[in-house]
Amino acid sequence: MPDYISKHGFITSPVRSKTMRSIKSKNTKPELILRHYLWRKGVRYRINNSDVIGNPDITIRKKKLAVFVDGEFWHGKKWDEKKEKIKSNRNYWISKIEKNIERDKKVNQLLIQSGWKVIRFWESEVLTDIDICFDKIITTIK
Repeated sequence: MPDYISKHGFITSPVRSKTMRSIKSKNTKPELILRHYLWRKGVRYRINNSDVIGNPDITIRKKKLAVFVDGEFWHGKKWDEKKEKIKSNRNYWISKIEKNIERDKKVNQLLIQSGWKVIRFWESEVLTDIDICFDKIITTIK
């Protein structure tokens, strides 16, 4: 058994920590897929626009549209059911993800109050049905 696997079959903390640190927050595979699809279809946008509240993954400033592609774990998809499955470092992860969920709600609210339209996709939506995501964007900007 490799030394980074415990006797119980779990990845040890230093290895797990390194793995979690290596997860990207920008230019993720689902973001790149959505951006390339939009570009091929003629939709022009800006990425990671720090001038807009919440630093959306994609912005269409002319239409005041902010698009976020959220990771299921980090942003709490099906959170009530998933948080029960967290076994290690529960207090840290539950607190972190619940703060992310609250921050997402606050960002949505602030953007809407500022006249922006907000679309949030789960990364799995982008990966499994890009056409539905595209249609939702097009419908929103028309």
